[in-house]
Amino acid sequence: MINPTHCQVTNLTFSSASPQLTDLITSLLHSVTLSSIFNDNTIMTRDCAECCRTLPQSSYTANQYSKGAGVSRCAACVDGHSTDSPPRAVGNAGRHNNSSEANFTHDALDDPFASGAFRWVAKGKYTNGPREGQPCVAKWFKTGVVFSEDFFLLDIKAVDKALDIVNKFNELNIASKPVVINVPTVWEFTKEASPNRRGSKVLVEPYIENYVKFNSNSGWTDSSQGWPEIMQALSHFSYNITGGNFVLCDLQGGIYQQHIVLSDPVILSRNREYGVTDLGLDGISTFFSQHRCNRFCRSHWTAPVAPRQILRVVPGTTMMGR
Repeated sequence: MINPTHCQVTNLTFSSASPQLTDLITSLLHSVTLSSIFNDNTIMTRDCAECCRTLPQSSYTANQYSKGAGVSRCAACVDGHSTDSPPRAVGNAGRHNNSSEANFTHDALDDPFASGAFRWVAKGKYTNGPREGQPCVAKWFKTGVVFSEDFFLLDIKAVDKALDIVNKFNELNIASKPVVINVPTVWEFTKEASPNRRGSKVLVEPYIENYVKFNSNSGWTDSSQGWPEIMQALSHFSYNITGGNFVLCDLQGGIYQQHIVLSDPVILSRNREYGVTDLGLDGISTFFSQHRCNRFCRSHWTAPVAPRQILRVVPGTTMMGR
């Protein structure tokens, strides 16, 4: 227990206490703690029966993985990706929290530094685990706080699908560095939070520096060369590798020395399985009406026949009611 001789809370001044103690008490009064309610660091791996590489579960189709160890063949072997280019050493494309606790100041929560189409974003700092001291972000709905992790199920589902696609894309060795995706998990505010936030749920993931957007879910694209071209190729690849059932898009994130990090991916699906940002068949058609293959696309990748622009093409994330 901390017992400074004198504490005037309103002005946050402390007397008869060491500077270190003053800093500690000020931090406690100004910040709240988020704690993880799930363990997000476990990665299931299996040796491919054909190429003998140790790969994450997301490198296998559901059918192949269900066949069991010693029989399962990875997607690269099943679909022949390895003939396109020698595969790089494959790892899981997820960038995880690797922590179970973080602090966010009241000011950061009351005045979020960023926002998306339907969520606020606040910046905090991990306080334990391998990422201790590193920045992180918390994301919550603009419509208000929620107290059930069920509200985030479609976010988690979209990231899982994106990881599956990106792991397979990385195997082609198209880019000079791998693509990774921030993997958010559902955390909750602890008792130090204000009454309206205490116990509520948010998504937490690592912070991304120098955030840029490469394409949107309605087909807008950054026309620059380099990484924007690779991101357009990734979206095209996602349609091809899933048999025309899905498109990974709304690609945005930051370029780092070792990899490029993406966050908040959108999955377009034929049956609109991924929530309000999944624009369905109209979205897939509109996206490919704007797509122009570049030097990173492969000539044998499939695309919709005669795609039409049905939706308005905008840089922001488009939402559609159910």
